[in-house]
Amino acid sequence: MSGPPPHASSTPAGPRRPVVGIGTALDRARWSVWDMDAALVPHNYIQAVQRAGGIALLVPPDAALTEDPDAVLDLVDGLLLVGGPDVDPARYGEERHAETEQPVALRDAVEIALVRRAIVRGLPTLGICRGMQLINVAAGGTLRQHLPDEAGMADHRRALGSFEGADHGVRLKDGSRALAAAGGSPHSVKSHHHQAVRRLGEGLRITGWGTEDGLTEAIEGDGPDYLLGVQWHPEADPQSGLIGSLVAAAAEARARREAAPAA
Repeated sequence: MSGPPPHASSTPAGPRRPVVGIGTALDRARWSVWDMDAALVPHNYIQAVQRAGGIALLVPPDAALTEDPDAVLDLVDGLLLVGGPDVDPARYGEERHAETEQPVALRDAVEIALVRRAIVRGLPTLGICRGMQLINVAAGGTLRQHLPDEAGMADHRRALGSFEGADHGVRLKDGSRALAAAGGSPHSVKSHHHQAVRRLGEGLRITGWGTEDGLTEAIEGDGPDYLLGVQWHPEADPQSGLIGSLVAAAAEARARREAAPAA
């Protein structure tokens, strides 16, 4: 009696889990006996993708991707851009503010290339905090470089490295993707940022605002594809379904692609 070929899985065939590419930071890190440069993603982003049924694929900055972002985008069903250091103001034609963090030029270049190409392809894309700001810059928009300089805008990052005391409300536009993803409005969120959208990029619309100060809290594409940016941190809230909405969109996009007749 013949059995399965070597290394064959006995698990029944089923729908393949959608793959979500997550852009990583480049930073110094310590683990075990090592202290060296590393490509990093906080685990709670990965866990949120996995809880929603997706596979997280980490995408470290690679200079070659600035010229050929499809080399990665061909491998994934969705793109997640996460928090991190400030986007270089030179990217939107401004001088660097004294409080603007030292930019990571390679990460900026690679993630902007990935976003621009993902938009062209209609690949589901979600930007969180820096990720939302990067989507706006990639679309030709600008940023407010240091909110504490502006009256009434000091409460979006109350303690460095902590979400303690950072809860606040956002109001989401009726019928928007942001509202569908977040699941309600007004919506309580956790923030940790000192920059925000100033001039909106081309092809985007604002669909979320702070309930207390009116700050732009969500932006999305003005077309039918899943393109969403939020200024808050849903990965810090295990009950949030927002990252799950990206995974669901990635699964739908994959199913449509697989069902399409071969060219």
